[in-house]
Amino acid sequence: MKRTQMALLLSSSIALASQGALAQGDYSRFGIKEDIPGTCSYANIDKKDYTGKTLNIITHAIPVMGEPTALHAKQFSELTGAEVNVVHVPFGDLFQRIMIPFQTGQNAYDVMFYGSLWIGDLNPFLEPVPEFYRNSTGMQDVTPNYIGVASWGDQMVQYPVDGDRHYLKYRTDVFDNPEMQAKYKEATGKDLRVPQTWEEYNEVAAFFTNWDWDGDGETNYGSAEVVKRDDLMFSAFISRVAPFAKHPDVKGGFFFDLETMTPLVNTPGWVRGLELFVEAQKTFPPGGNNFGLGDEIFSFGGGQTLMSYSWDDAYIQAMQPDSRIRDKVAAAPLPGSYEVWNRETGQWDKFDEPNRAPYITWGWTSAVSKNSKVKDVAFDFLCFFSNEANTLSDLQIGRFGVNPYRKSHFTLDLWQDKLGWSEKSAQTYIDTLSGMDLSKNRVFDLRVPGVNQFMSALAVGVSEALAGQKTPQEALDGVAEQWTAIVDRIGKDTVRAAYANVVALEDNLQ
Repeated sequence: MKRTQMALLLSSSIALASQGALAQGDYSRFGIKEDIPGTCSYANIDKKDYTGKTLNIITHAIPVMGEPTALHAKQFSELTGAEVNVVHVPFGDLFQRIMIPFQTGQNAYDVMFYGSLWIGDLNPFLEPVPEFYRNSTGMQDVTPNYIGVASWGDQMVQYPVDGDRHYLKYRTDVFDNPEMQAKYKEATGKDLRVPQTWEEYNEVAAFFTNWDWDGDGETNYGSAEVVKRDDLMFSAFISRVAPFAKHPDVKGGFFFDLETMTPLVNTPGWVRGLELFVEAQKTFPPGGNNFGLGDEIFSFGGGQTLMSYSWDDAYIQAMQPDSRIRDKVAAAPLPGSYEVWNRETGQWDKFDEPNRAPYITWGWTSAVSKNSKVKDVAFDFLCFFSNEANTLSDLQIGRFGVNPYRKSHFTLDLWQDKLGWSEKSAQTYIDTLSGMDLSKNRVFDLRVPGVNQFMSALAVGVSEALAGQKTPQEALDGVAEQWTAIVDRIGKDTVRAAYANVVALEDNLQ
């Protein structure tokens, strides 16, 4: 835990000098290129006077989300006169550090930054976002997916500050290389193309494993994946399962049957996804069976592997100005499947085109506590944190963990003209990310009370299959048993009521 306290303590001479500069609209001293007009722009927040008020914030450890929180808290303090205290907590402790004060009736924090999938547990303690902020310029630009992620039922209770999703990342200098295309054709009899299915992903990854295909003198591999049990592996697994288990014509639940609350995690679609996950291990780099998110980021982003899939970070790492593979990468939708399990008929349905099921995975979000005595300051801070100038700056810093979540973030001029990306790297990134909003067959996180228990049980079961300790079916049967026990402990009606909000998003009912 790290506590950082920032207060506005300026001498009269410094204050007068600053006022002269700010009066001209120059806020470049805050690290931005220029202020951008908007509801909570630097100029508008500069008009606020919160002298004598204290804002307490809890956030993730530095750098991911923790660093921009500290930065914008310092800026907010200097602009408004508020005293802002920021507490940084490792991810493994963050949920309990937020939840325990709520459960004991303490008013510990005014603002919280945390994983959006915890909304099922936290929503009773969150202050709904007021209409003024829902109508702000920044909020009006947020895409429908992330308005949905921020909402519980018909109320917005989280403040969007980030957009996260899983998608495919691949090396264009290999896929577009005629020599590599010829090698692949000769060895497999198939054309080399961006994988359309998870079976094809595994096949391509296997061919490009354990040889130096980029000529740098180092051995390369086919796939980098998040496999470490306690490091977000459950999210990677869901990405692999989704196209086999999320049938576009079957409504009422992906994780559970909403009507009965029977777990679906051990049904054939889920089992097929796990079988292919197990098979993919032969395409990993040395140590890849224990890769966490950071390992995946630097394996693909550093040029070791041909493909990966997860959050934006590996792609942004590859596109850093000093990256040796900058402009040699592109983005694509997650692979799909020509066969999808239909749980209503109990059979596999065949499709002419691969079934796609974009995974709108959890990301960072923020909220204001119902117990806060300074809600006006708290919402102004979140509006300022995510204002147009700050977000534009934060998007360019990979370690900050802020990824596109507004419509204005999906324009070619931002990534190609302002950030200098190649047209293909920029256009495929924009098309892939923005295209997820158009899908009618999306998967969202299991946003229910006890989500950490459900995901922990899933991770344990998947790990058993990956380690060869159980077959995929045996492993997921065990997960289903544990999920049933968790539902019984929490209460079937309680979990069902929360899960209905997830199903409404997936079935396009809200």
